[in-house]
Amino acid sequence: MRFLLSCIFLTVFVSCNTLKTVVREKAHNPVIFADVPDMSMVRVGDTYYMSSTTMHMSPGVPIMKSKDLINWELVNYCYDVLDDTDELNLNNGKNAYGGGSWASCIRYHNDTYYVSTFAGTTGTTYIYSTKDIEKGPWKVIKFKPSYHDHTIFFDDDGKIYMIWGVGKLRMVELKQDLTGIIEGTERVLIENASAPAGNNIGLPSEGSQLFKVKGKYYLFNITWPRGGMRTVVVHRADNITGPYEGRVALQDRGIAQGGLIDTPQGDWYAYLFRDYGSVGRIPYLAPVKWENGWPVIGIDGVVPDSLNLPANKSLIPAIVASDDFSRSANEPLLPLVWQWNHNPDNSFWSVNGKKGYLRLTTGRVAAGFLKAKNTLTQRTIGPVCTGETFFDVSNMKEGDVAGLALLQKKYGLVGVKYENGAKSIIMINAQSDNPEEVERIPLNSEKIYFRATCDFTEMKDVADFYYSTNGKNWIKIGSQLKMQYTLPHFMGYRFGLFNYATKITGGFVDFDYFNIHDKILNEQ
Repeated sequence: MRFLLSCIFLTVFVSCNTLKTVVREKAHNPVIFADVPDMSMVRVGDTYYMSSTTMHMSPGVPIMKSKDLINWELVNYCYDVLDDTDELNLNNGKNAYGGGSWASCIRYHNDTYYVSTFAGTTGTTYIYSTKDIEKGPWKVIKFKPSYHDHTIFFDDDGKIYMIWGVGKLRMVELKQDLTGIIEGTERVLIENASAPAGNNIGLPSEGSQLFKVKGKYYLFNITWPRGGMRTVVVHRADNITGPYEGRVALQDRGIAQGGLIDTPQGDWYAYLFRDYGSVGRIPYLAPVKWENGWPVIGIDGVVPDSLNLPANKSLIPAIVASDDFSRSANEPLLPLVWQWNHNPDNSFWSVNGKKGYLRLTTGRVAAGFLKAKNTLTQRTIGPVCTGETFFDVSNMKEGDVAGLALLQKKYGLVGVKYENGAKSIIMINAQSDNPEEVERIPLNSEKIYFRATCDFTEMKDVADFYYSTNGKNWIKIGSQLKMQYTLPHFMGYRFGLFNYATKITGGFVDFDYFNIHDKILNEQ
């Protein structure tokens, strides 16, 4: 009997632990705890591709790849430079913060990938195409005007359509070579796409994405009732030109804006994102079932925390990554995790000037950090993360400022400032409208370590800055930064490596590495 009871206990123990393991190995929301907004997805065979928004960053319109809808990796960008303008170049007092390219649409048609986007900054619509989405090259077609939050749709009869707009949604037919619209084909598709969410609307419907399932057309949009939350609205029709009938498809924690994707096995999901404080707009995935010809999103109206998909792996190194700046002859100069703040000036940075280092050289005088050229950035990640760097400041010039930042309008940075013939460690906190130098410490070394930590847990949104002279003993400097997602920048906080001149140009600094961790490292 004791043996039998032992066997029963062992079986129950193993079963329970196996169950726990299975639960633990499920996927969870958010799918990506980082700023990946305005997603658009397509499946080709057993592979998924996703485009997203990075606006004023360069290169832009990132392409991500997944085999399971959960674990994504950066594989390409649609462009190195969107366009050559003062705003995008950060020249003549102009900038493209919160501008640049916005919501994209990715489609696959006749063995070709298409990614379209638009830019209010340039008043232009851009359509990128390639046979090889992971390696390129990309062909670009552009025309005016800028069609806001548009979706491109290749219909079964060979016609190509574009739907766009805010509140009142319009549709137009495109030329077969995609070089522009066919005159006389524009029409109002839906007079008031926000109507299913009520009359008291703050943000009218936008973010159009159109899909065709079993002969019916489904148009996804987002709207925002006053006093409510971001809401998914879906319209359907038997013909692409309508008439369309609409309904509210989801109201849950503001998780909204996206579309539909299916698996090779026939399961359906909605990809959406959620505003999550200063880390940015983070992707969620919700199961979809079909009832009476309508997609029903979530479970009992809620996006579940766990999903019956493979478990999430770390975002390091697929979405963000450490970099020792050592390059072999066949490697790209910068991994895909890096993006420049605005268009770079490639004559003033290098990973070859000093082998194994990133060299940033000042090429012009700037009034402050947000106006500095060639700030190299990558995403922060949640729920917590740490970025750190080690660099050589021996070749700075009078008035130069260089270091590690957390970039947004209300930025924070820890840096070295060369002033009056002496170098100092400074911490600047731009939490208010006027950036404040909170602390300054004399620097008696030509090399220095910096660290920045971020805590996004339940939108805590705080960051701290540290320095070290030996890489072992870390000292907190300045004040804690209360991070805030602001609409003028419209982007989650990013780590940034920077060097700018305030008096004379030609000074440079050499960054030995940038390391990112998915935990908080402080004084340890």
